[in-house]
Amino acid sequence: MTVESTAARTPRRSAGSKAGATGAKKSAGANARKNAGTELVQLLTPEGKRVKNAEYDKYVAGITSEELRGLYRDMVLTRRFDAEATALQRQGELGLWASLLGQEAAQIGSGRALNDDDYVFPTYREHGVAWCRGVDPTNLLGMFRGVNNGGWDPNSNNFHLYTIVIGSQTLHATGYAMGVAKDGADSAVIAYFGDGASSQGDVAESFTFSAVYNAPVVFFCQNNQWAISEPTEKQTRVPLYQRAQGFGFPGVRVDGNDVLACLAVTKWALERARAGEGPTLVEAFTYRMGAHTTSDDPTRYRGDEERLAWEAKDPILRLRRFLEAANHADEGFFAELEAESEALGKRVREAVRAMPDPDHFAIFENVYADGHALVDEERAQFAAYQASFADVEGV
Repeated sequence: MTVESTAARTPRRSAGSKAGATGAKKSAGANARKNAGTELVQLLTPEGKRVKNAEYDKYVAGITSEELRGLYRDMVLTRRFDAEATALQRQGELGLWASLLGQEAAQIGSGRALNDDDYVFPTYREHGVAWCRGVDPTNLLGMFRGVNNGGWDPNSNNFHLYTIVIGSQTLHATGYAMGVAKDGADSAVIAYFGDGASSQGDVAESFTFSAVYNAPVVFFCQNNQWAISEPTEKQTRVPLYQRAQGFGFPGVRVDGNDVLACLAVTKWALERARAGEGPTLVEAFTYRMGAHTTSDDPTRYRGDEERLAWEAKDPILRLRRFLEAANHADEGFFAELEAESEALGKRVREAVRAMPDPDHFAIFENVYADGHALVDEERAQFAAYQASFADVEGV
């Protein structure tokens, strides 16, 4: 797979996609058109042209050609890893996978805005942010293969373990940020969540507490417009970033497919947090080009017209056009990155297939601090069940 084809990779179309999504196409497409131009911060157009922004230009004013190439490399390698993980799940090597296809700019832009001592609370789709924090991509796959509960030490990279419960990590982030403020530390906290999680009560509670206690936390919402099969218009009557007004702190909507804009806006929000100005809600307006997870079929609830419109706004192609037009990268760079991309895919495949099976009895550990009679009984029953297979094999 070449870098160009990696950057342009899209989910394969199902034969029944058009018919299956007819009902959702009109409403979701209308919602996207209605909201797309609402005070959207953009520094790079879909055609790769740089546009000026008086408020946010200063946050990327000193960016070098090397740093721009680094952002492109981050997005390409993150997408390559994501594609490999999807393929591994289809081959039966992973139980499930949540793809970030189409959301690379939001994650890499915001992830590269962080300082080393900032702390990240992700959901289960922030593979690009994990990459920025130095978490080995293979460590992300252990949980989805069922061999561990995370695979990395959160304190080593200031990147918390993935959170499967929708929205609960925003509470953890708020509490952590309140602690940071009490300690007087010069750092910030960022919590990632999706448009679907914005409807959870946990998120509303987080907004309340962070505002009241002026917590140094950035709420980064990746609005990919589909909470599984539910479009955003079924969850809110106003753009998501405007919800912050009701809690007393600022909200901003950024083009989530523009890596420069995501970098600049997140730097601004983190700067506010570190200066003691409290929380910020950043809504990265983007699009999930693939399925919600590998157990989902998006062709059943959305149509080709909407998907194709967003493919034209692909975040990787957008930055490549800018790099080429402004002579920030040459063909040698893209060729080297293509080779690096293939090497990453190979390493991920080999690492996943070499993962040892977990201890079958590990599920009974750490359930209760002091042990429990019922857990002991269940462990004994499971041991007998496992032993039955050995008896069959010995016949």
